[in-house]
Amino acid sequence: MHGLNPQQAAALGHVEGPLLVLAGAGSGKTRVIVEKIAHLIQSGRYPAKRIAAITFTNKSAKEMRERIAKRIRGDAAEGLTICTFHALGLKMLQIDHAKLGLRRGFSIFDADDSASQIKDLLPGVKPDVVQLMQGLVSKAKNAGLSPEQAHAVSVSAREFEAAALYARYQERLTAFNAVDFDDLIRLPVQLLESDEDARDAWRERIGYLLVDECQDTNDAQYRLLKAIAGPKGNFTCVGDDDQSIYAWRGANPENLSALADDYPDLRIVKLEQNYRCSNRVLRAANALIANNPHEHPKTLWSAQADGERIRIWECRDSAHEAEKVAGEIHFLQSARKVEWSEFCILFRSNHLSRPLEKALQLLRVPYHLSGGTAFLDRGEVKDAMSWLRMLSNPDDDSAFLRAVQSPARGVGQTSLARLAELARTADMPMSRAIESMGLLKQLPPRAANALSEFADILRGLREDARRLPPGDLVRQLNERSGLIAMLQAQCKSEDLFRIRRGNLDELADWFEGARGAGPGELASQLALLTHADKGDAGNQVRLMSMHAAKGLEFRYVFIIGMDDNTLPHESSIDEGRIDEERRLLYVGITRAKEQLWLSYPRETQRWGQKLRLTPSRFFEELPAAEIQRDGADPVADAARKRERADHGFAAIKALLES
Repeated sequence: MHGLNPQQAAALGHVEGPLLVLAGAGSGKTRVIVEKIAHLIQSGRYPAKRIAAITFTNKSAKEMRERIAKRIRGDAAEGLTICTFHALGLKMLQIDHAKLGLRRGFSIFDADDSASQIKDLLPGVKPDVVQLMQGLVSKAKNAGLSPEQAHAVSVSAREFEAAALYARYQERLTAFNAVDFDDLIRLPVQLLESDEDARDAWRERIGYLLVDECQDTNDAQYRLLKAIAGPKGNFTCVGDDDQSIYAWRGANPENLSALADDYPDLRIVKLEQNYRCSNRVLRAANALIANNPHEHPKTLWSAQADGERIRIWECRDSAHEAEKVAGEIHFLQSARKVEWSEFCILFRSNHLSRPLEKALQLLRVPYHLSGGTAFLDRGEVKDAMSWLRMLSNPDDDSAFLRAVQSPARGVGQTSLARLAELARTADMPMSRAIESMGLLKQLPPRAANALSEFADILRGLREDARRLPPGDLVRQLNERSGLIAMLQAQCKSEDLFRIRRGNLDELADWFEGARGAGPGELASQLALLTHADKGDAGNQVRLMSMHAAKGLEFRYVFIIGMDDNTLPHESSIDEGRIDEERRLLYVGITRAKEQLWLSYPRETQRWGQKLRLTPSRFFEELPAAEIQRDGADPVADAARKRERADHGFAAIKALLES
């Protein structure tokens, strides 16, 4: 426990029974989890193979594994599980698939696959209704409800309609031997709550559970936690109710309070010492979040210096705001010789990034905008993944329909619809139907010949899968499927072809060295990855939404667009969800290690008219002593002007002397 503060040490020392660690922003929670894992193993309390640490992103899991590898040498950590909730759920389904009516090699449907199936089940319905119904089905699954349970709790006509759709959609998934992303939690919960033998087996496998970001769990994830931990509750949950910002996707911060009800012996430890931010930033954050109700209030403090006051800028409009932010970053980077990656610009809504990009480009400031097209969402990558799913799970008609058209091979939609009808009549998946000459004869000759050739390619690739390592299999697939030739024909420039071909090569690289697992299992693992888990932005200014910034930290942080109806967002104001908007700003503020700027435009253009904007109501909740508005402190303003003048003079002098 060397180097830990008393509260961190207390969290490590509690190893029997339930523990909740309320970890404020920047309080070293990851270190506590890593040290606790090391303590459990090295003290002999639990072998590594009986410990599971659950995170919310693959990126967090990767970081934790790297830190454990440095902390525990040798093979003592062999068998330790560090993964996301969904990865744990996938592991449970792969082990107990038969108990849930799944066959080995089942597929995982992503959001696009699910939307496609729901659209097919609701012919003629508008896209926005399809999206609404998909959301209602997902909401029911995240609550851990079966189709029957969803019907039982339905109240409105729309909810009854969604419950009926859920039942038909689930029948479709069963026919395809597939699960969707939400099922990776719902089905393990169903298994553990209904099967005593399975429950006992998993409690034996996982003797001690650690859960990071517990405030972000939804109802199904919380039930999974309880089902694994059992009545003894040998777990450490780490969370911060002040950083619960994902209610819109099902997170329930009340799960932190539920722990005390479900486990009366729950021990609570608060981590309030912040190792990240200046004290001014912390005092502002504390004052802001104190306006929210708290069951377990915290007050963050730091041993670091006060730092500079928080700057508040009133700007003419969003273009002027972007120019000020870009100019300040350009000056600070040059004058203080800091990396571009030390700067971050945060916003409530993604559309606010457009003026920023223009302003940064004009000053030649390198930047990275988070939230672009995810690698695994790129068309050519999804095409290759559909082929991999086909090799693993011949029952996956959704993957078949994408693969057979990637590339196009002269099989039209009418022929595919007829094939689907014939396959259903014969009670077989479409990939098996194309092996039947009797069925192919019932299709137009051109389509039948193309499908027969497609079957030959699949047959050859299945043979390759038995003898080739996964990386080589993907490369072979990219060639033999015709995907590379398709890209060459589609791309109008050699540069574009090189980029898209590179995406296929990178997919093969991801599989490189992954021996001992079939293509289906590897494809399932890849399906759990998100854009946030991939790569890093390098030495560039980061532009991102405040939701995406959680867990990150930067020396200099700018939060733009702080007018009422943007932050807090107008929908949150209308629905009375100001508390979550305040938590969102709290998260944004506590990303700043050294200096923070908050800005807002006075007016905006909407429907061809200029509209006056109201500054965010949250400005009134910040302590006056910690902030500085333009023109409010002539001495400080003069000092800043001198710094810029001196820097400008030094730059001119250096230019003349060169």
